[in-house]
Amino acid sequence: MNKIVSLFCGIIFGIGLVVSEMINPAKVLGFLNLFDAWDPSLAFVMIGALIVSTPLFHLFKNKDKPLFNSNFSISTNKEIDKKLIIGSVFFGAGWGLAGLCPGPAISSIAFFEPITVIFLVSMVVGILIYMV
Repeated sequence: MNKIVSLFCGIIFGIGLVVSEMINPAKVLGFLNLFDAWDPSLAFVMIGALIVSTPLFHLFKNKDKPLFNSNFSISTNKEIDKKLIIGSVFFGAGWGLAGLCPGPAISSIAFFEPITVIFLVSMVVGILIYMV
């Protein structure tokens, strides 16, 4: 049941990325460009996500276990260390330079855009380097 629910949630997430145009690097870069031709439309996407998720979060936060799993998987790590900061800088730089982050890049692979393929290959190489 977990895998079916995960697949369903992933499909909804992917559809949301496509509808909101977050898979379009130009749209994301327009949102990140605060000082020239700023495109605020993705802020409305984020506000919409908060409107939906906040009440649900508060509804389920005091439950003993999630609906489709035996326990919650919440990190107890509160430490801000060098690895977190370096990873955040790389993530932000990649998002700001390419207009893509992992979720939208995976969703947009169907378009076979060269920038998406380069981004995904670079992401996989980075993951493999980290694992080694």
